Amino acid sequence: QVLLVESGGGLVQAGASLRLSCAASGRTFSSYTMGWFRQAPGKDREFVARINWSGLTTYYAESVKGRFTISRSNAENTMYLQMNSLKPEDTAVYYCAASSSGTWDYWGQGTQVTVSS
Repeated sequence: QVLLVESGGGLVQAGASLRLSCAASGRTFSSYTMGWFRQAPGKDREFVARINWSGLTTYYAESVKGRFTISRSNAENTMYLQMNSLKPEDTAVYYCAASSSGTWDYWGQGTQVTVSS
């Protein structure tokens, strides 16, 4: 059982930056692949970024590549998503997730990001 709690969302203007955090419970954080997903109103949940257990391998959706940076601190049991050059189309509820193997086993409650034009 892993509890994930997102924070850092808010309302910002286009071009602004936000940093999202995902705090994880337990002692096994360093063993998990972690990821960020988002869901905009009326749309399906989509993948944003993921990071492997060591933090050395990252992967991004094309829509955020070059603007967003995923990172993790295993010592702090926390994952981050630095979002720069935000666009209105980035508006969504952002969720963090954890995978112990090949599936996303645990999910947070989400944090709202709203980008105005």
